[in-house]
Amino acid sequence: MTANRLSAVIQAFYMCCSCQMPQGMTSPRFIEFVCKHDEVLKCFVTRNPKIIFDHFHFLLECPELMSRFMHIIKAQPFKERCEWFYEHLLAGQPDTDMVHRPVGENDILLVHRDSIFRSSCEVVFKSNSEKLKQGIAVRFHGEEGMGQGVVREWFDILSSEIINPDYALFTQSADGTTFQPNSNSSVNPDHLNYFRFAGEILGLALYHRQLVNIYFTRSFYKHILGIPVNYQDVASIDPEYAKNLQWILDNDISDLGLELTFSVETDVFGAMEEVPLKPGGASIVVTQENKAEYVQLVTELRMTRAIQPQINGFLQGFHMFIPPSLIQLFDEFELELLLSGMPEIDVNDWIKNTEYTSGYDKEDQVIKWFWEIVQELTQEERVLLLQFVTGSSRVPHGGFAYIMGGSGLQNFTIAAVPYTSNLLPTSSTCINMLKLPEYPSKDILKDRLLVALHCGSYGYTMA
Repeated sequence: MTANRLSAVIQAFYMCCSCQMPQGMTSPRFIEFVCKHDEVLKCFVTRNPKIIFDHFHFLLECPELMSRFMHIIKAQPFKERCEWFYEHLLAGQPDTDMVHRPVGENDILLVHRDSIFRSSCEVVFKSNSEKLKQGIAVRFHGEEGMGQGVVREWFDILSSEIINPDYALFTQSADGTTFQPNSNSSVNPDHLNYFRFAGEILGLALYHRQLVNIYFTRSFYKHILGIPVNYQDVASIDPEYAKNLQWILDNDISDLGLELTFSVETDVFGAMEEVPLKPGGASIVVTQENKAEYVQLVTELRMTRAIQPQINGFLQGFHMFIPPSLIQLFDEFELELLLSGMPEIDVNDWIKNTEYTSGYDKEDQVIKWFWEIVQELTQEERVLLLQFVTGSSRVPHGGFAYIMGGSGLQNFTIAAVPYTSNLLPTSSTCINMLKLPEYPSKDILKDRLLVALHCGSYGYTMA
């Protein structure tokens, strides 16, 4: 009880100090107060981390102060931090129950499937960001389908288009599985607008708990979170260069004659240019004493300075929906989980969190055949099946128990359909339902399922 009263007094003191400061600045007097009573405040936060949101929101607003308490917050379970994140992200909405529902007919995002990137960019830029927070409704031009399944498909396809090499926005990392902003993206005249659009799409997806079909380098997740990069992050784009930096740190370079200076050559549109790492860098020799600074500055040049306009454009769009103060609750690994879900599909978890309806139960022969077939599918085919039924190719953090439907959490469901010759399985993506005919044999079931997956993964109709 005493802690709650003291916390309220501290909050009031912060508000009084803030009245005397320009918008966005924290009072030096209040910063001095926090530093002076650091141990007591840490005790409060340790006993009840949620106090940051209830009374100590000044920590979220001031990175300098928040850094003193971040280790306490990061020690809390990921699931709890996710709950805090969404609780306070949606706190400003007039009716949080309406957040995921479509708004008016005039607010439907009408996009062209054959030019989905450019047409989506146009309609999103024209849309009111506050209305997009309240709900998203998407319709593909010439198609009748609508609902959360279409929204999920839109995010899934669009996130793949963002990394399309035709737009020159992102380049593949050394391992070929993650992506990094392209330092030469200016070959596309609209590249900064497109980076802002990419940021808006990922911010919208995170806001509405939609998963995206893209994985970034650890360094780019760090840029989104405002975490400094280090020399190990260089390995994602140039493993050999990262090894060289590691060697410099691990060895005495005093008498090796490397002749390094705080100026390096870098590739700019195919031509090598000399770039100083700091003012007068060309005349500053790298020594045993300053080599750590050299490695850090080289890292920042390659991983941050070379793509700073691209990062700024992306963050401009991302922060329209996700405030920096809330996203800092996570690290770069957790941010990847929030945005893209788990990279692997756990079939046992899938089976455990599946419901049956319209006459099926888990002991029916068709259901047993179905799961045997899923076990035999390749990982790519399992992804196609998941997308066919849910509209998304990713599993949320926590597994299949956390798959979202049109009105909240909605388990994967299999419904019985009377069998007729050559009938294919169909789905209702808004409710994550697979409509599975009562096939007479496992071979026929597998054949029809694979035809549906490879020929019908995209495209929605009223049927």
